[in-house]
Amino acid sequence: MDTSTLQRATGLAAVIGAVLTLIELPLYFVYGGPPPDWNILTRSLFGLLGLTALVVFMTGFGTLLKRTDARLDWVATLAMAAGLMWVTVVFVSMSLEVGAAIQSPADIDTTITESGTYILYGTVSRLLEALFFSAFGFAVLKTRLLPGWTGRSALVLAVIHLLFVPSLFFGNTPADFYAANGWGTTATMGGLTMLWLLAIGITMTRRPTLVNA
Repeated sequence: MDTSTLQRATGLAAVIGAVLTLIELPLYFVYGGPPPDWNILTRSLFGLLGLTALVVFMTGFGTLLKRTDARLDWVATLAMAAGLMWVTVVFVSMSLEVGAAIQSPADIDTTITESGTYILYGTVSRLLEALFFSAFGFAVLKTRLLPGWTGRSALVLAVIHLLFVPSLFFGNTPADFYAANGWGTTATMGGLTMLWLLAIGITMTRRPTLVNA
């Protein structure tokens, strides 16, 4: 695939993944109590489709970095690996959530399942995203693959994500902002990440000659 086409495909994947995930997020706040199964399954479907698109973005971005500057091969691989690991963790989290919804309590220990999703959606995701943003920001500022604001904003987001890593010490009440699965740790940080990815995707699709192939 030529570089121009790869850039467009990578940017489009980021846009699609971000939009699908942003559609998913409001469905978490429709019900004050435990949501019905249809809500969990619907939001998970949007999320899974969005994550699939992000797999395309992560691999495409890593490839673009390597084409831009072979000396940054390690950083490109790190960014791609961290991004893919984050996506994989969220895939697992959603799978556990869906599994708890479609099976009866006799078939699955929902307490263990929910506790697992707390740490995966929270601290684990925050660590992996911080690593991805750090590698992304460094690589972009070094290669000028994208406008400078994209690299600087990535580094800022890396720091913000790291600030939420200790949230696992603050309980698991979703209504608490800084809890392991609080609305700040999960929904707010997830929303910021998706809005950033949406901006990155639009930038890449609108400027198809960012890489000098």
